[in-house]
Amino acid sequence: MDLLNISSTMLYSAFILYLIATFFFGATIRQNKSEKRKKTKAGTIGITITIIGFVAQLVYLITRWIASGHAPVSNMFEFMTFLGMCMVLGFIILYFYYKLTYLGLFALPIAMIIIAYASMFPTDISPLVPSLQSHWLYIHVTTVALGQGILFISFVAGIMYLIRQIDQTVRNQKNVWLEIVIYTMFLFIGFIVITSAFNVINYNATFEYQQGNSMVTTDYQLPAIAGPIDGTLLTEGVMEPLFETPSWMQGADSGSKFNTVIWSILTGSILYGLVRLFTRKRIAAKIQPLLKNIKPDLLDEIMYRSVTIGFPIFTLGGIIFASIWAQIAWGRFWGWDPKEVWALVTWLFYAAFLHLRLSRGWHGERSAWLAVAGFAIIMFNLIVVNLVLAGLHSYA
Repeated sequence: MDLLNISSTMLYSAFILYLIATFFFGATIRQNKSEKRKKTKAGTIGITITIIGFVAQLVYLITRWIASGHAPVSNMFEFMTFLGMCMVLGFIILYFYYKLTYLGLFALPIAMIIIAYASMFPTDISPLVPSLQSHWLYIHVTTVALGQGILFISFVAGIMYLIRQIDQTVRNQKNVWLEIVIYTMFLFIGFIVITSAFNVINYNATFEYQQGNSMVTTDYQLPAIAGPIDGTLLTEGVMEPLFETPSWMQGADSGSKFNTVIWSILTGSILYGLVRLFTRKRIAAKIQPLLKNIKPDLLDEIMYRSVTIGFPIFTLGGIIFASIWAQIAWGRFWGWDPKEVWALVTWLFYAAFLHLRLSRGWHGERSAWLAVAGFAIIMFNLIVVNLVLAGLHSYA
């Protein structure tokens, strides 16, 4: 078995181990005080399996690094996979500090969604472009991912706090927004489900359309709900587009990306609707009783602690190291590239988080909403800025 096969096997094994660990963390929820020993045992097994899974993912990272000759963080598959690994590491660190098994029940599934999301992108190893052939690739990108992975735990604690504390017996603005956050997670799951389904059958549709003075082709891996403007479908026996992509979105593969967004929203909405139909109540309301034994103050402390750890690391990687590398690669520290702008937005947001908490007393629910908003900014940076907004840093 070559290194790439070993690498892929280890990543798949890590995913399965995280899934198994989640079930053990889930087994600690409904146990009462008389079953404390069983609860402790289930939590211990859960964190042990999580660590084994993390080691398996570490083996994936090392073997892919050896096979490629460079740190595996140079494309969307590699970076998102590494981010998922950093999220798990952030959870492990804070688990041993707080011994809160419930944290794993929320953190691991979201990390698995990120890893599954990564697997939807091309996994081929490609040589680095000249601007990436630098040791700053390892320093900058890995510290950014580590900082974001630890900041992710503040989101997990924040969403748990909001589900635990917001009154679910009445319909108000707070639980509507909370349900929107949960619905957004279903959109990610929808993307993974629909993309996986059509990958299995090797679906492909090729369009030809005018771009500037030349004719170009683009491939769709999902049936074309939205096709290119004035595009001609070259593949026979596949679905014709229902409408054309808006003109302002025209660009390299923009139609295909817009089509993927539509399918993700449709699939995620159907999955969300089915869960709502099954539970017959808001999902947050269904989860809330499971969190009744968790102290809100503990969740609030975890939110704050993860930001105080993650923010300095992100500052090093996303601002300081990034500026140094930009000066070396492009001859300037700052250039208002979309990625640079959103890195600054992320940094300013978490700086404001700490300021409001320390000087204005924004604890509890206010901090929880900020933690959720902060993670939304990170994900916008990783997905929209990387894939939609073309720039020096993006994969668009």
